[in-house]
Amino acid sequence: MMQLEHVLKLLKAGDLELEEAKRQIEELTQAEASAKIDDLGFAQLDLEREKRTGFPEVIYGESKTAEQIAVIFQRLTEHSDRVLATRVDPVKAEAVLAAVQGATYHASARALTWFKKPILKVHDGYVAVVCAGTADLPVAEEAAITIECMGSHVEKVYDVGVAGIHRLFRRLPVIRGANAIVVVAGMEGALASVVGGLVSSPVIAVPTSVGYGANFQGVSALLTMLNSCATGVTVVNIDNGFGAGYSAGLINKNMSKRS
Repeated sequence: MMQLEHVLKLLKAGDLELEEAKRQIEELTQAEASAKIDDLGFAQLDLEREKRTGFPEVIYGESKTAEQIAVIFQRLTEHSDRVLATRVDPVKAEAVLAAVQGATYHASARALTWFKKPILKVHDGYVAVVCAGTADLPVAEEAAITIECMGSHVEKVYDVGVAGIHRLFRRLPVIRGANAIVVVAGMEGALASVVGGLVSSPVIAVPTSVGYGANFQGVSALLTMLNSCATGVTVVNIDNGFGAGYSAGLINKNMSKRS
C-alpha cells in the first residue's frame, strides 16, 4: 500500500510519466496477488478467502490423495485459525492425523477439523439440522460440522422422516426456534416440504442418494425438493451437506450481526 501511495504521489507531483506509473502499479498489483496465493504445484491455495468471504478455503478430500490432503491441510494451518476438510475416508484421515498435530477426525461426518483456539459459538441463535433417517446421517453430520466451524450452535433433530411423522411434531418447538433449518432426506425427499409448511425460517433442503432403484441415486429426492409447494425452501446438490451447512451458517451469522 505504501509503495502504491509513493507512485501516486510521484505522478501527482509530475515526477513520473503516466505510462510509467501505470506500469509500476500493474507490477505492484501482480505482486500483491501472487503473495495471496500459495502455489503447491498440485494446488494453489487461496489465502485471502477468509478476508473476502468470512471463512477460509475448505478442502474437498474425496478425489485427493492422503498426501495431498495432508500437505494442503498443514499449509492452511499456517495461515488460518481453523481448517475444514470434507469427504475424507478413515484411511486418508489416519495419514492426515499423523502429519498434522491437533487435527480431529469426525468419522460420522467424514470430516477433518483443526482449530488454533477451541471452537467457540460466536454467533447468537442457532441452526437446526433435521434429518429424515439414520442412513442420511453422514450428510447431516457434514452440514452440522460445517455450521459449527462457522461459529454457530447446532440443534440436531434426527430420524424424523415422514414414515413416522409424529416424531417430527414433538420436536417442532426446537425446529421453529432456529434462524435457519437444514433438512436432509433421501428416498422421495418429502420431509423438506413438510418442514417448509410448518416454519417461518428459511429451509435449505439436501437430497441424499439414499434410496432404492427408482430413487436414481438422489435424483428423485432432488426433483421432489425442487418442485416443493412449500414456500421458503431452497435446494442444494445431492449429498451436499457442506453447501447447505455453509449457507445456513451464513444466514445465522448475518442475523446475529443485526441483533
